Amino acid sequence: MGKNKLRKFADMEQLPNVFQLSYNEIIHNGATFSMRGRWRDDYFHNANPIVLELGCGKGEYAVGLAQRFHDKNFIGIDIKGARMWTGATEANRLAIPNCAFLRTGISAIPHFFAPDEVDELWVTFADPQMKKVNKRLTSTAFLSLYRQIMKDNGRINLKTDSLFLYTYTKLMAEASSLPIEMACDDLYSSTLPDDEKSLTDIRTFYEQNWLDRGKTIKFLRFRLNHASTLVEPDVEIEKDDYTVKKHSSQEIQ
Repeated sequence: MGKNKLRKFADMEQLPNVFQLSYNEIIHNGATFSMRGRWRDDYFHNANPIVLELGCGKGEYAVGLAQRFHDKNFIGIDIKGARMWTGATEANRLAIPNCAFLRTGISAIPHFFAPDEVDELWVTFADPQMKKVNKRLTSTAFLSLYRQIMKDNGRINLKTDSLFLYTYTKLMAEASSLPIEMACDDLYSSTLPDDEKSLTDIRTFYEQNWLDRGKTIKFLRFRLNHASTLVEPDVEIEKDDYTVKKHSSQEIQ
């Protein structure tokens, strides 16, 4: 491991807006995160909605959204601490009070959030996992996990370069009778109302890479209600015609 990574890991241990609990502490030792069910009271000190960015990478979206929407609390989640360091350091430097970061795998989030504690999710440029449906962050397996922590009818936002993931998620939402509020297969060619400008104003590191390569950006927003039966789409979906190794944000270590 390089010295730069070691320095970032050391910084993460000291940053007041970063929270970490190891795999052994959670799974093997049965540790309970002290703020589970108390994020608003113990950290944010307000009653505002909680929004998670799953697989946040460098944390650009969590930071950008927190700067634009002061009436919401944002938490970026990723297993890769060296990447998360960028957003966490920036949020701490700018003293952004409604932005925090959690280093863990996505599959462990019920250990960190209580039922009905989370209002909204963002999935930004996740690995489409074209061969492994249960590893897709918008699969029915993960949606079942999100139901454990989200309020009924909470919003899920997907922003992706992958036509495969966009198409899969849209078909899954339709098959599961989950209300779709917005679906756009070429975001930057669309005319957006002023209250949706954050969809294009904030660009992550990965997003800019795709735009520079001429890829179109897709966006989908739907509601996750607790009553619907979640159904995987029974249809063959054309796979993306390019492959790039991306960070596996749902991994837990």
